[in-house]
Amino acid sequence: MSELHFSISGSGKPLVILHGLFGSGKNWQSQARRLAGHFQVFTIDLRNHGESFHADEMNYSVMAEDVARLLSRLELSDCDILGHSMGGKVAMMLALQHPDLVARMIVADIAPVAYFHHYDDLINPILALPLERIESRAQAEQLLRQNIPEDQLRAFLLQNLVREPAGWRWRVNWQVIQRDMEWLTGFGDLPQDWLIELPSLFIRGEKSDYIGNAELEIIKHRFSDCKIETISAAGHWLHAEKPEVFNRLVLEFLQAG
Repeated sequence: MSELHFSISGSGKPLVILHGLFGSGKNWQSQARRLAGHFQVFTIDLRNHGESFHADEMNYSVMAEDVARLLSRLELSDCDILGHSMGGKVAMMLALQHPDLVARMIVADIAPVAYFHHYDDLINPILALPLERIESRAQAEQLLRQNIPEDQLRAFLLQNLVREPAGWRWRVNWQVIQRDMEWLTGFGDLPQDWLIELPSLFIRGEKSDYIGNAELEIIKHRFSDCKIETISAAGHWLHAEKPEVFNRLVLEFLQAG
């Protein structure tokens, strides 16, 4: 069985960070450095992302089991978990399936609900890139510009393009993710009466539409001990847009415990 790739920094109580869709643990290096002064921080690449293995199945139950298997191998339990977007759903599923592994949970800008964006407008142009004919990253960037005009988003996606002796390779398993996108934008087959009782913090971006009033009510219903914070003038990438505020909220919650 393949194991997830991860990096460790700092010392103390374990804090596990789970990235969002199309990302990797490297996207959280800045926050990991800030938090490493207080915790032993594990930044994990989820399956089909980063340096972790590619697999033909992609849903929250198997991703949570991947994380549980890694934590068990590292002899870790009672961890603090921080997950953004897709990683937030993995964190919630981990807390449901393995409550002994999670002490406190922070979920960044996602709710335990189904969303309806299938990302074909991003994935199709990426799959159409002729990697065997691309000579430089700049050329790949130029080819994607027409279909993905937003500079920051295009740069984020291109972090997944790596050059090896045999040629260019995507670290993200685009085909499987696109095929299983309904699982990823959804939230799996959960028990009718599921409830998470561990201390939880949900941080949302004021300019993001991922957690509105309806989602807030679901969060309050499903998490009996939850706190909700909103970062003003921040969107879905709140940890990158407002890193100081995000870091302060994380530390206040975790250190209060």
